Amino acid sequence: MTVSATTTKPAYLILENGTTFQGEFFGMHAEVTGEIVFTTGMTGYLETLTDQSYYGQIVLQTFPLIGNYGVIPPDFESSHVAPRAYIAKYPCRTPSNFRSVESLDTLLKKHNVVGLAGIDTRALAKIIRVEGAMNGKITSSPPTSADRDEVKAYTVRNAVAAVSPRSVTRTGREDSPRRVALMDFGAKGNIASMLVERGCEVWSFPHSTTAQEIMQANPHGIMLSNGPGNPADDANRTIVETIRALVESGIPIFGICLGHQLLALAHGYKTEKLKFGHRGANQPVKNTATGRVYITSQNHGYHVIADDSSFINVNDGTCEGLDYGKSFSVQFHPEACGGPLDTAFLFDSFIERMDAHAAR
Repeated sequence: MTVSATTTKPAYLILENGTTFQGEFFGMHAEVTGEIVFTTGMTGYLETLTDQSYYGQIVLQTFPLIGNYGVIPPDFESSHVAPRAYIAKYPCRTPSNFRSVESLDTLLKKHNVVGLAGIDTRALAKIIRVEGAMNGKITSSPPTSADRDEVKAYTVRNAVAAVSPRSVTRTGREDSPRRVALMDFGAKGNIASMLVERGCEVWSFPHSTTAQEIMQANPHGIMLSNGPGNPADDANRTIVETIRALVESGIPIFGICLGHQLLALAHGYKTEKLKFGHRGANQPVKNTATGRVYITSQNHGYHVIADDSSFINVNDGTCEGLDYGKSFSVQFHPEACGGPLDTAFLFDSFIERMDAHAAR
């Protein structure tokens, strides 16, 4: 099947099932292969582009009009654009916003990221929903059988190591009443911001940091960040062992997204890949203890297999959180920008658990 659009700068997308779309380039003009995932947010495209959880992936925006408020660096979640490529039906070339410094097209060019416009994004999203997540390749000429073979062979490897920082950094005031050790697997910047707002100094550690090195910082709590890739990859085994040692220390731990999955693995749970993942700002989750439902922002392709979840996804019943007593974790993003912030109170819960532990 081929789906075409009128273009002036031809670009082609081939899926591993053989479907081909024709559109046009924006951003960088180059060939690129990656796993195609879709996100449903109508806003927050800057946060999406700078979320390191998208490393190795080609991101499809289901909302057709993207880029209208331009590029605003203070809204970035990191300093790098993470996806291998970006697909939007109608990327705005002339944004209008007093905070904007440039267009989406310019941003992608600066970061050497390929953009694809003008294809039927609705049709592409439907294919992924029906057949599941799959790889794709963007090319400048009609795809060949060799391109399809390349698409099928693609896989994301060593994702956390690729995005984790190389050195320790500190955020917040040194005289803050609490110190949080953040294991940075590709952390969104607002995680540290939410902690600093609540009176914490945040020490961000590379993924390869040992439990002993983290404990030497004398943290009141430990934060496990979001990040890319398969949580059960062999490359993450050492991280899981480190987290297991940190659990044994008794210090409260709060995990988000990949951090939730890695904490679960450290407790003996298993993970598996979802058919097409949860990505967007409108995912409903239910607190299993109270029955209350919250709207959340999510970005993950894997989930924890559990029958004792503290939160579940209302749409498919999958695990969205686990509570271990002193420590807890959630699959969604309570720090989400640009929202929703329905579950920001979980940071307050983390503060309470840290203070209770320190008072013992």
